Amino acid sequence: MARARTEDAPERPHRDTRLNLRASREQQQLIKRAAAALDKSMTDFVLESAAARAEEVLADRRWFLLDDEAWAHFEELLDAPVEDMPRLRRTLTEPTVFDRDD
Repeated sequence: MARARTEDAPERPHRDTRLNLRASREQQQLIKRAAAALDKSMTDFVLESAAARAEEVLADRRWFLLDDEAWAHFEELLDAPVEDMPRLRRTLTEPTVFDRDD
């Protein structure tokens, strides 16, 4: 489905690789409806969704390389006593709307 580019629409990045995948009819229809709800092509919707999920998965698996001095400082920060934050403590201990029984 060709889409006309409007003046305020962002330009898509160049795509030079193809992904092939199989989906059930139900999955395809679900993705198609979601893409339409956001006024996106199925390709844009799938790529944006997959890339966002990939970032989430990889966020906790990043490597951090530090020299000995930076590593020692990092360990000091981790081992330091936690600063008391009364406002944060109060916020975390007050009942929320989810704690109500009404």
